Amino acid sequence: IISIVFIGNKNFYERNQMTKKILILLSLFIFFISCAVIKGGLEETGMKNKVIKSTKSAYFAAGCFWGVEHKFSQVKGVLSTEVGYSGGTTDNPSYVQVCSGDTGHAETTKIVYDPSVIDYEELLEKFFSFHDPTQLNRQGPDVGTQYRSVVFYVDENQKRIAEEKRTELEKSKKFKDHIVTEIKPFKTFYKAEEYHQKYIEKQKKTKK
Repeated sequence: IISIVFIGNKNFYERNQMTKKILILLSLFIFFISCAVIKGGLEETGMKNKVIKSTKSAYFAAGCFWGVEHKFSQVKGVLSTEVGYSGGTTDNPSYVQVCSGDTGHAETTKIVYDPSVIDYEELLEKFFSFHDPTQLNRQGPDVGTQYRSVVFYVDENQKRIAEEKRTELEKSKKFKDHIVTEIKPFKTFYKAEEYHQKYIEKQKKTKK
């Protein structure tokens, strides 16, 4: 009888150990599958091993901010965009006030970017390609000082790069006429009304 009990206990122990091994293997299998799914998801969204250590901001005025904002939002390395008003004398102006020309503001796009992906000089190249910097106080059919071409620099380094880029383009004769883009120190950015934010993107969604 003692032998039978011992053998039974031994068989039970072996079965228990086998069950534990199966559970461990199953757990490892589920873990690796989960890791693969997460890894795939990060690769799809471009987030694989991506840690943004720091961001920088740039402020450009280049005509109607709807189109300017949309173009910059498509640039790799640009993390976010907002439209608003800079360069004027009235605090927190409305769109109607800015359009009157009395506030002195320019329609401006604020750009937050990852400097490890795109640098300020590359953003300037985009800026000059996104509009005609030779048109004074207008862009195409949009006329008024609020549509003037301006680079608002946040530090001396941005100022230097902007001045060098403007001089370089002037010398290259890329544009038939003289470049009238202003290079001014950044002071304040007043965010525009919500309906102006991502305007073109909103219109595309509405038409679908």
